[in-house]
Amino acid sequence: MSSAAHRDTGHDHPAADLGPDRLWSVQDHLDDILATVRPLEPIELNLLDAQGCVLVDDITVPLSLPPFDNSSMDGYAVRVADVAGASEEFPAVLEVVGDVAAGQTDPVTVGPGQAARIMTGAPLPPGAETVVPVEWTDGGLGEGAVAGMRARSLAPEGAEGQVHVYRPAGARAHVRAEGSDVKAGDRALEAGTVLGPPQIALLAAIGRGRVRVRPRPRVVVLSTGSELVQPDEELAPGQIYDSNSFALTAAARDAGAIAYRVGAVADDAETLRSTIEDQLVRADLMVTTGGVSVGAYDVVKEALAHVADEDEPGGGVEFRKLAMQPGKPQGFGSIGPDHTPLLALPGNPVSSYVSFELFVRPVIRTLMGLADLHRPTTTATLAADKALTSPKGRRQFLRGIHTDGTVTPVGGSGSHLVAALARADALIVVPEDTESVEPGAEVEVVLLG
Repeated sequence: MSSAAHRDTGHDHPAADLGPDRLWSVQDHLDDILATVRPLEPIELNLLDAQGCVLVDDITVPLSLPPFDNSSMDGYAVRVADVAGASEEFPAVLEVVGDVAAGQTDPVTVGPGQAARIMTGAPLPPGAETVVPVEWTDGGLGEGAVAGMRARSLAPEGAEGQVHVYRPAGARAHVRAEGSDVKAGDRALEAGTVLGPPQIALLAAIGRGRVRVRPRPRVVVLSTGSELVQPDEELAPGQIYDSNSFALTAAARDAGAIAYRVGAVADDAETLRSTIEDQLVRADLMVTTGGVSVGAYDVVKEALAHVADEDEPGGGVEFRKLAMQPGKPQGFGSIGPDHTPLLALPGNPVSSYVSFELFVRPVIRTLMGLADLHRPTTTATLAADKALTSPKGRRQFLRGIHTDGTVTPVGGSGSHLVAALARADALIVVPEDTESVEPGAEVEVVLLG
């Protein structure tokens, strides 16, 4: 079998380290995974279907935004000289020559001593130099005008009369200049941008109805164990609720994937194998949880460890031991005719979640075509009542709450402490060569929120 571990990853591992008893470092395991994963092929999608996807090409603006000078207020388009010196005592009295509505294609022309009623977003008419807000006027209720004109509405077509202006306005006041947002030829969005609502709004505003993106990867999550029961069902003696598949499906969606949760599979290798084969049709990535350690019922290993070369040349799944806590047992490889990546995570809730953050999340973001694969990290001062202890030779990840440059451990190091995980927003990293960390020490922190 040609397993993932034996592919050329660019790492120079001593020959003795490549045996089945090798203890992999966290970084080597991650590097080996990422060396085999490639971004998904680009596709063209309608704008709303592209939400959450990563843009493949730079987008250049074909037309300026706004495409013409337009009013930012309901009011009157006038010449500057005609309202200079206007006041409450001595208002400027102008002839209203017509209305300018948003979308109007044949605007009136404003000459000396004249004004045109204008709505927000309407083009500045020829001859006008500025806009006087309606609040600075008598609302067009002078002699001969149409009574009842409200702010943000227009008088009937053809209405004429006078307007009294009580304040002057400088040149281009309340005017949105053509190209003041972006100009034709500007780069609107860069390749690699994740398309959220504001980016989709910009694409629509410049007339792009479709866009080329890398699709959101489809991730299938399944958990294993005959003891697992679905929420809302009755627990029998010895049973527990399946939380892992819910946690990892939610985590995959949080990372940007389209995630599908499969109900827990009982401890039967043939059932698990057939379930995985059935799910491959909708998977760019498979994630399993449970069944990867050394127990007698570790069905994931039994189901996937012996994939025949003639069926899937170049594929296969290898199960490893990592120098980390929690999460020592891990599996990684590819399955099926398309060599779909598969990551097999341990079954303890904290172990599976920490493993997801360290290994699965970077794979999802690689498939999306993103350059930034990992959660942000920082350093913080350890706020604890006593020293933290860590097993020698293991990189430990403890749950913590990060606040204002300090991090406080929450819960213990047990890999079953789901309640503590729910309160945590960070992982405290204790390096392999460190067995004790004193309160007040600087520690590395992975930020989860």
